[in-house]
Amino acid sequence: MPISQITPASSGTTPKEIPPRAGVGLKAEHYQTILETAPDIGWFEVHPENYMGAGGPPHRYLSEIAARYPLSLHGVGASIGADKSLDTDHINRLKALNERYAPGLFSEHLAWSSHDEVFFNDLLPVPYRQDSLDRVVDHVNQLQDHLSRRILIENPSVYVAFESSTMSEITFLERLVARTGCGLLLDCNNVYVSATNQNYDPVAYLDAFPVEHVGEIHLAGFARDEDDEGEPLLIDAHDREVADAVWALYDQTLARSGAVPTLIEWDNNIPDWDILFAEAMRAEDKLRALPTRLKEPEPDLILGHRHVS
Repeated sequence: MPISQITPASSGTTPKEIPPRAGVGLKAEHYQTILETAPDIGWFEVHPENYMGAGGPPHRYLSEIAARYPLSLHGVGASIGADKSLDTDHINRLKALNERYAPGLFSEHLAWSSHDEVFFNDLLPVPYRQDSLDRVVDHVNQLQDHLSRRILIENPSVYVAFESSTMSEITFLERLVARTGCGLLLDCNNVYVSATNQNYDPVAYLDAFPVEHVGEIHLAGFARDEDDEGEPLLIDAHDREVADAVWALYDQTLARSGAVPTLIEWDNNIPDWDILFAEAMRAEDKLRALPTRLKEPEPDLILGHRHVS
């Protein structure tokens, strides 16, 4: 039962649309440089969990940057896949930020990070079963209703697979979109990490991915390790440049999708601004060489009402 309508933040602020350009994750280390030099970057993405206080320097800087550039909010703490109800306090704080900054995009992860009263630092995988799908559908619908907007759900990086899964990841995501009207965030680095760790073909995965529902793409760097048996184990570390193999998957994706807003994720070992900007410009060059993709039609609904598709 898809959500009916995507609406601006209820504060009345008009969201700045995210252009089909390259953006980067906004880091405190770069606040001053951005404000002083006004770089020609398409947009910035922020983790809302870093801005859940009522005020202070983070909001002062973010407000100044939001006045100049489009913003995307990328949540890491909603625990969409958890076998429990969404945390009301957390989604209320997400709503407040959504209304305050009116981001052009809002996304979350297909993962869980809490159990009972315990919260984990990792984004943990979901078994691809009907009961898991039903739970995630309920949570996505709840979050979209609470925010009064459509959200994007990101494909995860996977290190272990569940023997109990009864469908593929792509089937799970397709059914989630069909039942909620949400969009997808395609992380090409996650595809490469998961394919290496689970020994499947990332090219075939992307050939089958429903790119018509993708509203944003992520690129990041991975760390290389090995498991107890000496086999390669990739970690979605976000601490270095994008690998050549991931750039190749990005090229494959763009050949199907056309130009889609693309983020360089670099969350650890934060580099100087010039290094991060150069990575973004590599993606920007690829985007500028492509036609802009036609927008996916918005669901034909009225806010607050759902219809069986």
